[in-house]
Amino acid sequence: MIKNPIQYKLKFLVSICLLFASTFIQAQQIYSTNKYPITDFRQPLDISPPALAGSFGEIRGNHFHSGIDFRTNQREGYPVYAVADGYISRLRVQNSGFGQALYINHPNGFTTVYGHLQRFAPKIATIVKNLEYEKKSFEIDEFPDATLIPVHKGEIIAWSGNRGSSGGPHLHFEIRDTKTEETINPQFFGIIIPDNIPPVIHGLYVYRLNGKTFNENTPKQAIGISGANGNYKTTAPISLTGEVGFGIVVTDRHNGLSGTNGVYSIQLEVDGKKIYTSALERFAFEDSKAINSHIDYPTYLNTKRSIQKSFVEPGNPLKIYSGLVNSGRINFNDAASHQLRYIITDSKGNSSVLPFTVNAGSAPVTAPVIPTGIVYPYNKVNEFNTDDIKVVFPLGTLYSDLNFTYKKLPKPTGNAWSALHQIHNKYTPLHIGFDISIKAYNLPENLRSKALIVNNNGTSQGGFFKNGYVKATPKNFGSFYIAIDTLAPRIVPVNIAEGKNMAGLSKIFFRISDNLSGIKSFNGYIDGKWALMEFDAKTATLWHSFDERTTSGKHTLELIVMDMKENTRKYTVTFFK
Repeated sequence: MIKNPIQYKLKFLVSICLLFASTFIQAQQIYSTNKYPITDFRQPLDISPPALAGSFGEIRGNHFHSGIDFRTNQREGYPVYAVADGYISRLRVQNSGFGQALYINHPNGFTTVYGHLQRFAPKIATIVKNLEYEKKSFEIDEFPDATLIPVHKGEIIAWSGNRGSSGGPHLHFEIRDTKTEETINPQFFGIIIPDNIPPVIHGLYVYRLNGKTFNENTPKQAIGISGANGNYKTTAPISLTGEVGFGIVVTDRHNGLSGTNGVYSIQLEVDGKKIYTSALERFAFEDSKAINSHIDYPTYLNTKRSIQKSFVEPGNPLKIYSGLVNSGRINFNDAASHQLRYIITDSKGNSSVLPFTVNAGSAPVTAPVIPTGIVYPYNKVNEFNTDDIKVVFPLGTLYSDLNFTYKKLPKPTGNAWSALHQIHNKYTPLHIGFDISIKAYNLPENLRSKALIVNNNGTSQGGFFKNGYVKATPKNFGSFYIAIDTLAPRIVPVNIAEGKNMAGLSKIFFRISDNLSGIKSFNGYIDGKWALMEFDAKTATLWHSFDERTTSGKHTLELIVMDMKENTRKYTVTFFK
């Protein structure tokens, strides 16, 4: 039977229109007052249906997740496509981090990022390898001219992998504002992840603040909740008196093969009025560590449970908050009954609601007790000095005023060249590092270049000797002392030995490690010429891939590995190819 061609064309056009309408509606289900292009970008992978191992802005250790992680069926080697026309604006190869990554600038003002790649497309791989040989460095961070590597929408630019600090095979994908370099939720751009599942609310907490700075000693109470499928309630009446703040534990999943992901927005209302909203639409990388202020950091350290606070510390620089009333702190002193409601939303607009009632008490407002110790304001540079140490907290280090504490403890046993200095405690997060200088009383002159500062777990904080002190910049509070590193790194050959015939093998493998200060550099030389050695920090694996530079015959390989204190290990071997 021959179909009516006009009727057939009409049906086809209607189907296409419905498809585009469906895509448009799905892409528009994200709550934002900003407008983003929703038809410019295609999916970076052809895996269908797409599934995420990590969502934008979800809580990670010390940072918000800066993109979305596409699952790749626990395998490497899927083609990665340029999501739109543009040009490669950055080529990055790292020992850790993204491992191998590409950045593409697009004419619409946005940059896309593709991380943890297994390998680059041939034309890109050739340019990267030439740059590595030119600079004699495995790690590169280059910004090519706009005319060097143009790409087109749908062009294969790489294959998915597991390089860098990846916890398993996947594609890390970001969309950034090219001018500001802020990273933005890719789902605002029509990157479709099927999802009609509302977020899950796991826990509700109340913090009794009463005019005080939040810290590890702030009284906290878990409130029982029940419910599912977007509707939740408290299991018992709540009675509160004084100034409080709330916190909530929430996660999200999408349809199909989904990990436990983060939510998009958290909103808290009191008697129908918004007093707190956080929305993870976009953020600046320099602010990302403020996640430790966003969450109940002491609880996270102790239990790994991520309670997102619904009150904001004054030194928190994140711009994800809006509609704040009294920074999210609520006073319950009027002996009245108040209706509160949490609304939790994911990136597709699916929401879960938790209404609850608070019966307020009546108590006079009392001035907060001034703590004993040294109070350091969050909005100033602060210094602490003794005969043994100097500590400087730059502006922007603290999220709230700090009741600073310090103790000098006995010198640790073993590799220690000073007393142990306890700088406050680990439960107070810092936004940037602080400077610590420890007096080196009995450090011999021949060991001064090998000196560094370690914490009480023996982990290096870096550092150098200058004017009688060893100075470093730790990222977190803790206990610190001077140690020395005089031991060279370790080199363990995996598949090569003296006189071995390597014909038929594509790579030479080693494992390298260091006892304290960490690996600074590694360089391989075949027959006296620099040879590219690649490194994967998470497995401590170092390798060289043979290419046309190594011809048949007898060769000598020299590998030199240096640590941060310039202790050097050399390994030399003769092999045949």
